[in-house]
Amino acid sequence: MTRFLTTVAAALTLSASLGPALAQEGPVRLGVLTDMSGQFSHEAGEGSVAAVRMAVEDFGGEVLGRKIEILVSDHQNKPELAVSTAQEWYESGGVSLITNLINSGIALAVAGVAAEHNGIAIVNGSGSSKLTGEGCTPHSIHYAYDTYALAVGTARELANQGHKNWFFLTADYAFGHALEADASAVVKSLGGTVEGSIRYPIETTDHSSFMLQAMASPADVVAIAGSGTTFINAVKSAGEFGVASSGKTVAGLLVWLTDTHSLGLQAAQGMILTNAFYWDRDDDTRAFSARFAERVGRPPHMGDAGDYSSTMHYLKAVEAAGTTDADAVMAKMRETPVNDFFAKGGVIREDGRMVHDMYVYQVKSPEESTSEWDVYKLVNTIPGEEAYRPLSESTCPLVKKN
Repeated sequence: MTRFLTTVAAALTLSASLGPALAQEGPVRLGVLTDMSGQFSHEAGEGSVAAVRMAVEDFGGEVLGRKIEILVSDHQNKPELAVSTAQEWYESGGVSLITNLINSGIALAVAGVAAEHNGIAIVNGSGSSKLTGEGCTPHSIHYAYDTYALAVGTARELANQGHKNWFFLTADYAFGHALEADASAVVKSLGGTVEGSIRYPIETTDHSSFMLQAMASPADVVAIAGSGTTFINAVKSAGEFGVASSGKTVAGLLVWLTDTHSLGLQAAQGMILTNAFYWDRDDDTRAFSARFAERVGRPPHMGDAGDYSSTMHYLKAVEAAGTTDADAVMAKMRETPVNDFFAKGGVIREDGRMVHDMYVYQVKSPEESTSEWDVYKLVNTIPGEEAYRPLSESTCPLVKKN
């Protein structure tokens, strides 16, 4: 079983000798556990690694007089590999933080490992709202976005346009299920109906039978609940089968900037989507994005931006706490607002949700675009307190209710 391991400074040999003493006296080690080669690699992978490295460099490369090092591993979308890597890193690798964690099943599993080993897990790649629901832990943070916020933004906007009857094409994995569940609840709360749903295998490339069922439904919205190449293939199939030209609206419930670029504006134009970050939002986002693009060759998306922002927030908390102890650092992260290019006035709640504004965008037409990555126009801004599930409805056991 192959693992891809690197550091920002030197190659590391992990052994049982790198135990608690190293965690206290040796370098501060951060682990990026991500998809480097699979279907989610364009939404994480090298971009997430570059973002974390930028944050470490911008922080100065050390904290508490200790050098900061980064370990990287490709979890290959295998939960058992992700769990064993996380256990090794926390137990004997001197790792205090694991970040990115794309793939919701993996994120939920690693969050549990972090809680068991006095480590911290910050999730930017995955979206399942279970991470701040029944899967919440005292040592995990869901930072960039979640399925509830994506559903609220997109469903509300389409409802305002008169589109309230939905049919779901759902990728058959944890994230797809969570996205469908959250979106269905929002649609129904707005007086809409769910006319049907299909769960398709994530490895499928033939969506013909699924598209025919969607076309035959009375729904006016065909919502694609999936991510990565699974999502891209489904949108392409919807175009080939003329779903939009039949009068139905195609809704992407998780659309990464890289997805839109891969699809091209001709295929994606007009699509409504919700996102946490867009490179061209303001002067601060443009400044960070220009630096990121110099390294990666493209602007950052919300996962990249979240990886940078959360890593910087973590390092500032370590410095303020004077330790890498998870409880002390988590307390500092919760009490300190996030104010940077990613979020203004962001707050980490007791359930681990980092609350910040979300944004509804529409994909531009080819005629509206002025450059390769000029793909979105802002439709609406959703205040953080409206974007995320209220604590009064939380299933997180850490939340105290009246």
